Amino acid sequence: MVHDVIVVGGSFAGLSAAMQLARARRRVLVIDAGRPRNRFAVASHGFLGQDGKAPLAIREEGLRQLLAYPTVALIEGEAVSARKTDRGFAVALADGREETAPYLILAIGVADELPPVPGLQERWGRTVLHCPYCHGFEVAGRPLGALANHPLSAHQGGMLPDWGPTTYFSQGAFEPDAEQAAYLAGRGVTIERSPVVELLGAAPDLEAVRLADGRVVPVAALFTAARIRMASPLAEQLGCALDDGPLGPRLRVDDFKQTTVPGVFAAGDAATPMHNATLASASGVMAGVCAHRALMGMAA
Repeated sequence: MVHDVIVVGGSFAGLSAAMQLARARRRVLVIDAGRPRNRFAVASHGFLGQDGKAPLAIREEGLRQLLAYPTVALIEGEAVSARKTDRGFAVALADGREETAPYLILAIGVADELPPVPGLQERWGRTVLHCPYCHGFEVAGRPLGALANHPLSAHQGGMLPDWGPTTYFSQGAFEPDAEQAAYLAGRGVTIERSPVVELLGAAPDLEAVRLADGRVVPVAALFTAARIRMASPLAEQLGCALDDGPLGPRLRVDDFKQTTVPGVFAAGDAATPMHNATLASASGVMAGVCAHRALMGMAA
């Protein structure tokens, strides 16, 4: 099958992009490795019409709807490399196949790198969380913590009192400045400077954290902003420019989701500074629409 567009990544952003192209009756191939960033979460929240549903269930229903369009194809496999060709782009898969198209949409996502604290990984997406809008309601009214992992962590700590009594754990490395400290105090946040060294309770539940000085602080949920990296090397192989952010790199795109490489569009967490399901889907819609504009020969 000859493709008009290849979409790499089959989660919320990639499927939303492919849907626009399918409805434009364009031939679109979705390549997906089956490792979405949200696979650790039990439910997706704040996504209109999908609140409380498992991310995998949302993805499966979206894929079912997408594959009902006759011009859509799916490869469940890993795209390992991409290169420019005379007629567009070629994407190589782990099984040795190569697929080509004049345009690419990278919805490759990002991978989270958690702070090296024992007990974090096995609770990730359950009681160790990244976004209070996504998960705060479900843990509201209980003692909460913000585990500092970057210079903007104090901002996250200041948000959490709307969901529960909050302790900001600076980890001895991300001490709030005078302005941040005043803001946290005004929000009723306790600042704890002794580093968290262990999470306590039967995972994935969380009962408390142990500090380096031996004290135990009751905490029912711990919020932290994981550092991120590109989940796939494709963008860098193609020469797409990256911008540095406080948590890690993101793909540089314009208002039309065009990367710095003509013909390559990007959407989702890899190309946006703020991450949630709605924003990922919306950016996918824009990328799909703008790839279609390119197919029609329309300028951005």
